[in-house]
Amino acid sequence: MRSVFLLLAACCALTGVGLGAFGAHGLKAVLTPAMLEVYKTGVAYQMWHALGLGLIAVFHQQAPDDKLLHRAGWLMFAGILLFSGSLYLLAVLNLKWLGMITPLGGVAFLAAWLLVALFAARPAIRSA
Repeated sequence: MRSVFLLLAACCALTGVGLGAFGAHGLKAVLTPAMLEVYKTGVAYQMWHALGLGLIAVFHQQAPDDKLLHRAGWLMFAGILLFSGSLYLLAVLNLKWLGMITPLGGVAFLAAWLLVALFAARPAIRSA
């Protein structure tokens, strides 16, 4: 397999487009405007972080043994599942307790981007 992260990025983008279309056409008449915004937020974050995961996949192919990128990829994927997934379920099922899960996904996103930043800064730190 070329890259598990490229596969995950493509699957997340694919499902993000599908879920976005479903929300725009299938849920528009079912959800309240507030819950539709929650759903749209989940789609937006899924799509942006699917692109971020794709970026990690490209870097990971250049440095396949790099632990920072490996961890960043899994954290990015976990963030998509936790953040966007909890927002989808919150909007559709109206289970308010799912809102407690969403910040865990946000923390996973932040940690992933931090690891990507550390990966990017490492050559500059070594040459200083």
